[in-house]
Amino acid sequence: MQKRSESVMEKLETRFEHFLFTSRWLMAPVYFGLVVAMLVLLVKFGKEIYALFAGLTTVSSGDLIIGVLSLVDVALIMNLLIIIMFSGYENFVSKMADLHDHEDRPDWMGHIGFSDLKIKLIGSIVAISGIELLKAFMHVSQGDAQIEDRHLIWMVVIHVTFLFSGLFYALMDRLSNKH
Repeated sequence: MQKRSESVMEKLETRFEHFLFTSRWLMAPVYFGLVVAMLVLLVKFGKEIYALFAGLTTVSSGDLIIGVLSLVDVALIMNLLIIIMFSGYENFVSKMADLHDHEDRPDWMGHIGFSDLKIKLIGSIVAISGIELLKAFMHVSQGDAQIEDRHLIWMVVIHVTFLFSGLFYALMDRLSNKH
């Protein structure tokens, strides 16, 4: 009887582990949602490009720089989404085995672990925050009264917080990898 109950428990454990392992596919719709988010960002990018070209002859150089920074901002976010989609899918759902020999496959695919992904994420957040801060300072230098000093101070504090968080996380990651 003891042997039979162990066998039942082992079967239950095996089934439960298979269930847990299969549940990773619940992340697939999330990655599809990120593709949809990229489409939304592509529309935003198109609107920004159109606005730049529409006002090309009348826009000030400061507004032109702010427009270009907005394009860079969208591009960084889209690049970040690609990294999250590819590495997240490969790390947590399934390997993209059919694409290993594809000529356009990025070299980093399959080599970014969860820790690397977090460092890339915080690095992108710092870059995006820096661009937003630069855009705000460009507005101030043009005499835009919509941005208050208090708002700028909070933007700097948040950016510095992201920066130090990224540095501390990278340091902790480096120290943990040495051990």
